[in-house]
Amino acid sequence: MLNRVEAVVIRTLDYGESHKIVVLLSREAGKISVMARGARKTRSRLAAVTQLFTYGEFSYYQSAHGQMGTLSDGDILASRHLLRSDLHKSAYAAYCAELVDRLVGDREGSAFLFAQFLAALEALEQGKDEQIVARLFELRMLDEAGYALSLERCASCGGEADQPVLHPASGGSLCSACSRPVRGGLMPVSDKSFRLLKLMQKLDLRRLGQVQVSPDTRRELGRVMREFMDWHVPHRWKTRSFIKQMEKYEL
Repeated sequence: MLNRVEAVVIRTLDYGESHKIVVLLSREAGKISVMARGARKTRSRLAAVTQLFTYGEFSYYQSAHGQMGTLSDGDILASRHLLRSDLHKSAYAAYCAELVDRLVGDREGSAFLFAQFLAALEALEQGKDEQIVARLFELRMLDEAGYALSLERCASCGGEADQPVLHPASGGSLCSACSRPVRGGLMPVSDKSFRLLKLMQKLDLRRLGQVQVSPDTRRELGRVMREFMDWHVPHRWKTRSFIKQMEKYEL
C-alpha cells in the first residue's frame, strides 16, 4: 500500500553500501521507519529529503505484514539546513529528536506532538533561546510519556502548592505539610523559576516569542528538568551529554 505523510526526519542509520534506514515523526502515522534505498548515493533523488531534521512530504510503500516500509519519493517543505550547519542549533535539535525517538514508540504519536516538535525546530532555527526551547520540549515529552509534572497542586495530597519545593520521586511540587516528613530528594527552587515552570507547562511552543531569562534561572531550570527526566526516564542521553561538554568547553 502506498502511503503519503507529512513528516520530519528524526534519525538516520546507514544500511549496506548505499541505503539508509530513516526514522520519521509524521503528523498522520506517528513515528515510522522506512528504508531509503540508494539514499547515500550523491545523485540519489532521496539524498536531500532524507537529511536529518528535513521537513517534507514522504511517500512510502508499506506491506500488509507490518514490515518496514520502503521510501519511494519525498518533497522538501523545509530543508532545515541551518540546524545541521550551526553547532549549537544542531545539538539542541538533535536532543529534541532524541527525546522523540526514545519516548515515542513505533506507530505512536499525535498531531499535537508533531506540531510541537516542528515548532521546536522552527524556534531553534529562528534563533530563539535554545535552553528555553529544550526545557519546553522536555515538558511536552514528559506529558506525552505520562509523567506530567504536578505544579499547581501538591503531587502527594492534591492540595494547593503553597511553596516552591519540587520532588521528582513524587512527580512535582509538594506542599509544606507533605514535604516535612520527606527525608531526601527535595528541590527548593526560586519563586521566579517556579512561576516560570508553571507558565512553560501551559505554553504552546507555537506561541513562543523572544524571551529574556537570566543565566541563573536558566541553570536552575536545567537542573530541575534534568532531575525529573533522569528520575522518570532513566536513559543516557547522548546529545545532552554533548551539550553539557560543549557549554563547559565554552566557559
